[in-house]
Amino acid sequence: MVNKRGVAAAIILSFITCGIYAIYWFIVMTEDAGKLSGDRDFTGGKHFLLVLVTCGIWNYIWAYQLGKHIDEAQRQHGLPVSNNSTLYVVLNIFGLGIVTYALAQADINRMAA
Repeated sequence: MVNKRGVAAAIILSFITCGIYAIYWFIVMTEDAGKLSGDRDFTGGKHFLLVLVTCGIWNYIWAYQLGKHIDEAQRQHGLPVSNNSTLYVVLNIFGLGIVTYALAQADINRMAA
């Protein structure tokens, strides 16, 4: 089961906690996208560890994969597919990862119970 998360609250908490909440958000959002798409191997802990080990390079790959998993979940739920994978990567390249999180969470919230 996937829970809805308030995008504005998550952004504010990410800033107030100096990014600590953003780490939690990254992990649970990745888990949620994996659950919704039916891919149980798309786990937040694994991807967070890969981002750390690769000094952030994996973040671009994760962003693309997150978009593809959300597309698959939308397809399975009969919703219009957003095709935001490339947008997520471009936002991350320009240092706007928090916008990627917000857009992805909004898409996940549309499918959450």
